[in-house]
Order: sequence, then structure tokens, then C-alpha cells
Amino acid sequence: MIPIKTAEEIEQMRLSCRLAARTLVMIEPHIRPGVTTNRLNDLCHQFILDHGATPSPLHYRPSPQSPQGFPKSICTSVNHQVCHGIPSDRVLRENDIINVDITVCLNGFHGDTSKTFFVGPPTSRNKKIVLVAAECLQVGIEAAQPAGYFGDIGTAIEIHARNSYCSVVREYCGHGIGRSFHEEPAVLHYATRDRGAKLQPGMIFTIEPMINLGKADIRLMPDHWTVVTKDHTLSAQFEHTILITPEGNEILTVADGC
Repeated sequence: MIPIKTAEEIEQMRLSCRLAARTLVMIEPHIRPGVTTNRLNDLCHQFILDHGATPSPLHYRPSPQSPQGFPKSICTSVNHQVCHGIPSDRVLRENDIINVDITVCLNGFHGDTSKTFFVGPPTSRNKKIVLVAAECLQVGIEAAQPAGYFGDIGTAIEIHARNSYCSVVREYCGHGIGRSFHEEPAVLHYATRDRGAKLQPGMIFTIEPMINLGKADIRLMPDHWTVVTKDHTLSAQFEHTILITPEGNEILTVADGC
């Protein structure tokens, strides 16, 4: 069953989502050649704590059977890493791209957002995949309308990706979010025959398409978390948490003044 948030829950979600967005704004100036992904993790971790919240990914286990919890406070996925990259002593280099994925828990509610950044001047290939990924998120959000269907979101995303000669990762999807990091429903980023559940005011979920410059095929690394493209081509992702309203939708993961 897909939860419908109350007015009080929605207000709490606005606060947690705003903090997640502010964390992304804070970290952007630190994303430059010579910086380690561990440094980015430490800065975000402290910023989240300083604002009365906790980082949701730290020690997170998708299920009790998971071999290990996530060891860091944010995800940092570089170049051909699709998602769930673990911060480390890896040094960012000029012409890298990096997705920074932030989820915070504030007053018992989670807010989730991510953005792909350029490290130094972008190459033409970097520009293309980052632009297409950002556009895919935008068309997905535009398709999320009351009385529409969850399937409309994935259809819009996949059409735009294919028209841009890129591919959509199918194994990972958006998700409901609230008092739990992951709730119903699964928000697919590709077209299916089943249009899925109807979108209703009060539903809150993430849209977070992972877009590859090459083929959609991926593989999981031995750390049990990091996902990479099989053909070693670039991957980019953008993510927002959104609320369905009677008039349309509201992006919750927007920082004040941004």
C-alpha cells in the first residue's frame, strides 16, 4: 500500500528534504581536482550532524540478509560508477564527473536527493551525459501528475533517454520515502505495459533515473554496493524527492534561495 502523507508529515518532509538539498549546495565548492571522496563524505557527515540530523545511508542494510551495511554517510559515484559508490581515498581528477547522493533523517523523516557534478572543465562527453540525465529527471517530474500513473514517469524518462541516444538502468529505481528510507512504491524509470498505481495527492517519492552513455548493462562490484556500467561508459544521475499535490507536484528537495 502506498502511504498518503498527512499535512503534518508533509511539513516534516519539507524540513528533511530542504536539509538534504542544503547539504548538496554546501558540498559543491569542495568538488574539485585533488579532493578525495572521503573528504566529501566527512564534510557532509559533519554538516548533517550540525543541523540536528543523521545521514540515512550510514550502516543502512536493504534487508537483514544483506552482507554488510553501507559504511559511509553519502554515496559518491565517479565516472562509470552508476550508483552506491563508497567514499574512499580516491582522488578526484580533472574531467571526472561525480554523483553525490545525500539522504538525511531529521526528526524521524528522510529526505533524499542527488546531483552529478563536473570536476574541473567538462569534456563534450561529460556534458552530454550530465545534460541528458538532468533532462530525464525533469521530464519524469513533469509526468508525475495527480490522476496520472506511475508508469507515465518511466515512459517519459525512457523516451527522452532513447531519443538522446542514451540508455536507462533498469535494476534500480525511485522509491517512496517518509518515516522509512525506502517505502512503497518502486518508481521505475523505463516504460512497462502495466501503467502501475494512480498518482494521488499526499504521495511522496523519489525520481532518480540513472542514465548511461553506452549500454544499460551493469554489474555489482565485490564490495556488494558499488554498481558500474559493464561497458565502462559514463553514467550520470539526478534525484529529487517530490510530493503529489492536487494541482500537480512539488519538488521538496530544494534549498532555501536556490
